[in-house]
Amino acid sequence: MLIASDNLIASLLNRNGLKTGNGNRWTRERVTSLRTYHHIPVFKPADDGIEPWLNLGNAAKLLKIAPKTLRLAAEAGEIEASHPLSDGPWIFARASLITTAAQSIAERARQNPRYPAGSHPNQQSLFSSTT
Repeated sequence: MLIASDNLIASLLNRNGLKTGNGNRWTRERVTSLRTYHHIPVFKPADDGIEPWLNLGNAAKLLKIAPKTLRLAAEAGEIEASHPLSDGPWIFARASLITTAAQSIAERARQNPRYPAGSHPNQQSLFSSTT
């Protein structure tokens, strides 16, 4: 996977009800073995911190819009994104987030007061912090 460790991949496969060829649940070791067998490189964060692939939350932060706004745009085909598992993450190429289409989505979200792009900065949290 483009943005995930072997542990996260195993949990996503299990959450989606997918099994190994032998019918077993996925573990980090099984993902690592499969990845190694198929010569798929291990996920490694970018040295400069500028990841070429972002999940929905990080992509929305980059565009300064709500994740739901970006997800709806991706579902409508307004921006290129990948969603390989029904109960898995949305994946966005950083390059697709600097296109005019992406900027148009962000601008439209910010200009439409009936459908705000995110919560108001003064919005209080319903849940207290656990830290």
